[in-house]
Amino acid sequence: MVLFLLTVMLVSCESNTVFSETKAMEGYWGAAETVEFKLPKLDSLKEYNLFLNIRNTNEYKYNNLFLIVSMNFPHGKTVTDTLEYRMANPDGSWMGQGIGNIKENKLWYKEHVQFFEEGNYTLDIAQAMRNNGAVEGVTKLEGITDVGFSIEEATK
Repeated sequence: MVLFLLTVMLVSCESNTVFSETKAMEGYWGAAETVEFKLPKLDSLKEYNLFLNIRNTNEYKYNNLFLIVSMNFPHGKTVTDTLEYRMANPDGSWMGQGIGNIKENKLWYKEHVQFFEEGNYTLDIAQAMRNNGAVEGVTKLEGITDVGFSIEEATK
């Protein structure tokens, strides 16, 4: 019991995560499917690092991932970024952490962000994958099992 409490205290002291949420996908990520996260109230005087968390399986058939991420501010402003992340090494092995079929990728989104506006922030994530030479996007992106978002207090 004492060892368990000591472990919990050490882990909680080292963690600077202030928000983390993951949403499971139902077999694929549809082209029109947006994953939304409602952010908690954050200290406007502190700086935060923002991460996208993606879990994939061997069914994911691409070596990269294109995402469209929109930060929606309380007073109507929206900042949208189109992002590309590498998911596999040149030899075809998956990047990320995990044993077996599922790999978890903690991807940088933004660093040293401050939330000055009072009110509710939301973050929307959509996939923007296309096959080479295709105009239309991938309608059913298979192999992505979970999409998450996390916020950590930035260290100076």
